[in-house]
This record gives sequence, structure tokens and C-alpha cells, in this order.
Amino acid sequence: MDIDSLIQLDRELLLFFNGSQSLYLDGLVKTLTTAATWIPLYLALFYIVVKNNDSMPKILLVVGSALLCVLLAGTIDDEIVKPTVARWRPTHDGVIGSLVDTYNGYRGGSYGFFSAHASNTFSLAIFFSLLVRSRLLTVFLVAWSLTNCWTRMYLGVHFPGDIMVGLLWGGIVGTAVYMLYRRMYRRLSTGMSYVSSHYTSTGYQLADADVVATVLILTFIYALLKACLALYA
Repeated sequence: MDIDSLIQLDRELLLFFNGSQSLYLDGLVKTLTTAATWIPLYLALFYIVVKNNDSMPKILLVVGSALLCVLLAGTIDDEIVKPTVARWRPTHDGVIGSLVDTYNGYRGGSYGFFSAHASNTFSLAIFFSLLVRSRLLTVFLVAWSLTNCWTRMYLGVHFPGDIMVGLLWGGIVGTAVYMLYRRMYRRLSTGMSYVSSHYTSTGYQLADADVVATVLILTFIYALLKACLALYA
């Protein structure tokens, strides 16, 4: 398959995922793609970091690593990759731009390759999954990232190819930052090992990982209810 065929397939897939005739889904996606919606998640992640690290240097190391994920995954994309590659977003695409269903006229910036939403969220999902080592937390964080990816296609501001490359870059960044974190952590760690059924292999309490999962569930419920109430506002 040549590059032109791949681009055409990307356009067709975008139109499949893009928009709907449902005002409810429009409202739901608008809430899910808004950064402020996920503030409780970030606070929950900060909570388990503070609760499961016994010194300020360890806490700051995790926080700094998370910020580095965002810097490498999103900032490099927005400031370097997008203007360099200069691939139009679906809403600005000369072939299918007029066919893309938009929400309240939202079209995003000019260029969309690759998706910073995908790379940012997946880098954080991978980093915290490796950090905590809770299967439940991993499932919920990956689901959170993929939900953000879906909303970007629904709104017509990213092609599936933008999403896939964003996920790939986010995975690389999250893994690389975690490896760097581990090297730095060894200088601060006492070398304790955890074999209790109440802790993960990296020393995080399983009950605290459940807190993050609970916050994500409540956030999704909030988004569902908000979209429902918006229909009757």
C-alpha cells in the first residue's frame, strides 16, 4: 500500500469515527475532551505519590518525571513536529474538510500531526503504570488515554494516523522517562522490597491505586450526567 492509499484510508477512518446525530454524544465528548474535567484524576495521582513516598525528594522526583513526560510528549509535538510536518487537520483538509462534522464550529489549529492529546495522556498512562505496577490502575489509565483519543477523532480535529503516532510517541516517552526515573530513584531509595499482598512490587498500596480508579469512574459518571442535563438546559 503506497502513501496515497494510506492517506485515503486515514480520511475514510476519520469520517467513520467523526461526529454523530446525537446531541447527547456531542455534549459528552465536549466534557471528556476538556482539560479541566481531568483535574480530579491529576489530584488523585498526586495523592498516591505523596502517600507512598516517604521524603520530599522522592515526591519531587515523581512530579518532575510526570512534567517531563508532558514536556517531551506534548511540547515537542506542538512546537516542533506540527509546524515542521505541517499536515492539515481533518477540519482543514482540502479533500474532506467540508465533510467533517464539527461541534459548535470548533476546528482546532491548522496542523494536527501528531495528536498531543494522545501523546500526553499515553505518556502519563505508561509512566504511572510502570511506577505503581497495579493492573487495575493500568487498565483505567489506558482507557482514559484512549477515551481522549476517541474524542479528538469524534470532533474531527485529528486523523486516526495522528492518534496512532501520538500513542507511539507517548509510549516511548513514558517508558524512557520511567527508566530515567528509576536511575535517579536508586540514589534515594533504601532498597526495600515489597512482598505483602497489600502493596505492589514497587511499594505502592493497592488500596491507593484503587482510589485513582474510583476517581476515574466518578469522572466518567459526571461527564455522562452533565451531557444528559445539558439536553434539558
